[in-house]
Amino acid sequence: MPIAISRLLTSAISRCELTHLARAPIDVERAQREHAEYERALVQAGCTLVRIGSDDTMPDAVFIEDTAVVLDEIAVITRPGAASRRAEIDGVAVVLASYRTLAAIESPGTLDGGDVLRIGKRILVGLSPRSNDDGVAQLRAIVAGFGYTVEGVPFTGCLHLKSAATLVAPSLALVNPAWVDAAALGDVGTIAVDPLEPHAANALLIGDVVIYPAECAATARRLEEAGIRLLLVPAGELAKAEGGVTCCSLILDAG
Repeated sequence: MPIAISRLLTSAISRCELTHLARAPIDVERAQREHAEYERALVQAGCTLVRIGSDDTMPDAVFIEDTAVVLDEIAVITRPGAASRRAEIDGVAVVLASYRTLAAIESPGTLDGGDVLRIGKRILVGLSPRSNDDGVAQLRAIVAGFGYTVEGVPFTGCLHLKSAATLVAPSLALVNPAWVDAAALGDVGTIAVDPLEPHAANALLIGDVVIYPAECAATARRLEEAGIRLLLVPAGELAKAEGGVTCCSLILDAG
């Protein structure tokens, strides 16, 4: 049974880091309800939920994906590109140490987990203000002994690579082709988001089910027509903080 590690959402989210979106008021109580529904979907998808506490000193801590890259063989603690987020990693490392041997990205490298898309033994890292060349090189050196390759991928228009492309099946990606060249993903199949839903490429694949934002209805229909089983969750308030459904958990096999 997979484990999903999540982190509590606090009122501090109103002070979150923003890069591509203008700041809009976040209804914290509604965001907390969305997050609770998201956690229920994780359990429905077959995960054992492990929750880490948070506090008002870490506005973005709910977006736990950015703090680690978890593989079957090792967990790599990242060094987030936003300096305000680096305090988040210690609590995550303590929990992950129960499940994996740890390695870490060191200065001057930066790496956000939201930029890391694994397709089999290929690891694609979005080259962004949050993940730099040194971070990519360090990740490559850490995982090479386990048979992984690591490639930098350019993209535009969004915060992280996984805002532009995610897997919805082992060999099928959901992509916004305006933000990333689908050819960079290799020989996987692709489904394009509905053009009126540019932020719809972020989906969380767990086993044979995909957790997906209910607000992206047109793209959801495309996925269902392709035979993808969806668990729809509300995510509108979290989206105001540039968060998506992959952002709010770390998924790992307990082994």
